[in-house]
Amino acid sequence: MKRKLFFIRLLCFGFTVVFAECFCSCTKQEKTLRFAIASDFHAPDVPDGEKRVASFIKAAKDAKVDFIIELGDFCRLDSPSQVYRELWDSFEEDKYHVIGNHDMDKYTPEEYVGGMKMPGRYYSFDQGDFHFIILDGNNLYDGKEYRHYARANYYVDAKMRAFIDPEQMVWLKKDLAATDKKCVLFSHQSIDLCLNNGAAVRQILEEENIRAGFKKVVLAFSGHNHSNYTKVINGVTYMQINSASYVWIEQPSMTEKRYPKEINEKYSLLEYSITYDKPLYAIVTLTEEGADVKGTKANFVPPTPQDLNMGDSIGSYPLVSVIEDATIKF
Repeated sequence: MKRKLFFIRLLCFGFTVVFAECFCSCTKQEKTLRFAIASDFHAPDVPDGEKRVASFIKAAKDAKVDFIIELGDFCRLDSPSQVYRELWDSFEEDKYHVIGNHDMDKYTPEEYVGGMKMPGRYYSFDQGDFHFIILDGNNLYDGKEYRHYARANYYVDAKMRAFIDPEQMVWLKKDLAATDKKCVLFSHQSIDLCLNNGAAVRQILEEENIRAGFKKVVLAFSGHNHSNYTKVINGVTYMQINSASYVWIEQPSMTEKRYPKEINEKYSLLEYSITYDKPLYAIVTLTEEGADVKGTKANFVPPTPQDLNMGDSIGSYPLVSVIEDATIKF
C-alpha cells in the first residue's frame, strides 16, 4: 500500500513539474514580440523595386511578425509608386513608416505624412512590453532657425542637414518619461553617427535611463547610409540597417557592365550605385532579455567594389552587401 501511494505521489509530482514547465514556456512565448524591418528601398529608382518590396512582405508574413517598419526612402506618392504602396498595405497586421531625406525630394512633410497615412512626422506606439519611438531627423539648421526638408531644399552644406528640431527634442523627453516600458527607437539618419545633433539626442536617452533607474532605452535602429554595423554607446545599442537595394558609392560604378543601356537610361542613380542581387531586410525578435536579429545576405551585382579597387568602407561606414545577425542583450 505504501509503495502504491509512493508511485501515485511520484506521478503527481511529475505532472506538476511538466505542467509548470509548459505554463512557463507558454508565458514566455506570450512576451515575445517580432517585427520585420527594412530601409532605403528606393523602390521606383531600381529596376526590380517591386520584387524587392514583395520579397520583404512575403518574408514578414512567413515569419508571422507582429508589425513591419521601413526606415525611410521607400517610394513616392505618384501613380507609378502605387504598386509599392499596395504591396505594403497587403500586410494585414500593423505597419509603420519613417520619413527619409529622399522622401522629401518632391513633397512637403505634410504631404508625405498624409499620403503615407502616418500619424505624424514623429510619433510613438506600444506593442507588447515595448514602447517604440519614430524620430524625424530631416531638418535643416543654419545656426539661426530650423526648417524641415521640403521639395529637395536640403542639398546644402552637410553641416546644415540632419537635425532633430527643438520641438521634437522636448516631445522625446516627455514621451520617454511617460512610459515604464523598455524603449526601441527608429530613425532614418543614425543617432550615433549621422545626425548633426546626435550627441544631444543620445544625452536625452542616457539621462532617461538614469532617471528611470533601469536600462529603459535599449536599442536604436537607423538606415540612410546603406551600410550595416552594430555598436554600443553608454549602454544603448545602435544598429544600422542596410539598404534593401543598393549602395551609393559616389563614383562611376561601371553600370554599363551591370545593366543594358535601356535600364541605365531609365534608372539614372545606377551610374553611381552598386545593386545587391537580393533584397536585404531583418526579422527582429524581442524579449525581456534582449533582441535577436536575423539578417539577410546578398552579393554585389558585378562589377563589385573589389573590381572597382575600392576599400572595405565608405568613410565611417562598412561597404557590405549584408545585414548581419546580431544577439543584443538588454
